[in-house]
Amino acid sequence: MTLAEEEFAEAGADAARTRTPTRLRVVARQFLRARRGRVGAGLLLSMFLLAFAGPLVSPWGPAELDFQAFLQPPSTRHWFGTTQTGADVYVLTMRGAQKSLTVGLLVAVLSTGFAAVAGSFAGYFLGWTDRTVMWATDLLLVLPAFLILAIMSPLFTGGRWMLFAIMLALFLWMVTSKIVRGMTKSIKEREYIRAARYMGVSPPAIIFRHVIPNLGSLLVVDATLNVSAAILTETSLSYFGFGIQPPDVSLGGLIADGAKTAMYAPWTFWFAAGVLVVTVLAVNLIGDALRDALDPAGCAR
Repeated sequence: MTLAEEEFAEAGADAARTRTPTRLRVVARQFLRARRGRVGAGLLLSMFLLAFAGPLVSPWGPAELDFQAFLQPPSTRHWFGTTQTGADVYVLTMRGAQKSLTVGLLVAVLSTGFAAVAGSFAGYFLGWTDRTVMWATDLLLVLPAFLILAIMSPLFTGGRWMLFAIMLALFLWMVTSKIVRGMTKSIKEREYIRAARYMGVSPPAIIFRHVIPNLGSLLVVDATLNVSAAILTETSLSYFGFGIQPPDVSLGGLIADGAKTAMYAPWTFWFAAGVLVVTVLAVNLIGDALRDALDPAGCAR
């Protein structure tokens, strides 16, 4: 083969590689094709923009009180109305959405990450590692998570909401870790894993470079579903006074306060409840679309 022919062949191979869609592009295209994926992504993006940029356009702060507008309905002065103390419901709802969204994302990342590491190590090493992880998993599954978080609620005061998120994440990883463990037992017998083992690659490197990336589809969907689960759990705990504590604001606390006046001042309840419903709906739509996009059969269609 001449030099010109070799260059032509290399150029053709490069062009073919650039035309071949990557796995990420295929998944993104499948996700954007799904109507529920576009709707969910649009709703969630809107919620983030409202939560973090919304308070900036309001003349009222979360700690400001209007002593001339106690329990007033929505108006041009107070877009979502006011509470019994004269606080602006719009600003409080946006601040509560900030905290709930942040907690939901943080809990999802922590719980899914811990499930991936614990399950993959248990499935790869087996033996005492597997027994220890499964014992801890079974123990946490039978513990009353709601009661434990309620007892520990005094620790979440003074702005220590991060501790609440970490504790909540500790009770959401167990089921996923069992699934990851079973899949890891199958993956570790594949040829490329054996080849890496024969080449002297350390087990932790094999797990983080080969095993966990091959579980990406499961983990992405699990993380998405954990966002809505974490938001609902946080809201439920805060509703009963066991979640995020004052002076921090969350949607659960706002809904609990608004429930007392919902019959004669519905704006104190329905705006926070509406933001919660839209946020959870958006996350669930994204999770459904991602599950279909990551399904190999779905991507092939």
